[in-house]
Amino acid sequence: MTDQVRKASIYSDYRFRVEIDGIERGAFRECSGLDTTQDPIEYRGGADPGRTSGLGRRATIVLKMGISDDAELWEWRRAASDGRAVRKNGTIIMLNEAGDEAMRWRFTAGWPAQWIGASPDVRTGVAAIEMLKIVHEGLSKA
Repeated sequence: MTDQVRKASIYSDYRFRVEIDGIERGAFRECSGLDTTQDPIEYRGGADPGRTSGLGRRATIVLKMGISDDAELWEWRRAASDGRAVRKNGTIIMLNEAGDEAMRWRFTAGWPAQWIGASPDVRTGVAAIEMLKIVHEGLSKA
């Protein structure tokens, strides 16, 4: 069984794939934080009250119930926890029921702010990830 076929069969129940710098690093069952927010600023200019856009905020990407057989994802988090956060670009890919790509979002200059592990599966050599939080500097729908 090739590595790609093995990975496809293990990841089949997971609907969100994570690529970092173009390489698939893991799969997750839940994803949130794919949004941005910008509050309006009220102002008065002469007789006309108006609004302008304020500073934008980006939500933290939260990936839950995941798996990975790639140590690079853990090493990325470990570097951040050691005070050496390496900012990387990545992609969150949402799959439909058939397992085909439905949507994708790209984040820029992201780093893993939190990792909560779960019990690894010793039969498959796959690490279970309860939650991974990625802080980033930009999000776009691709």
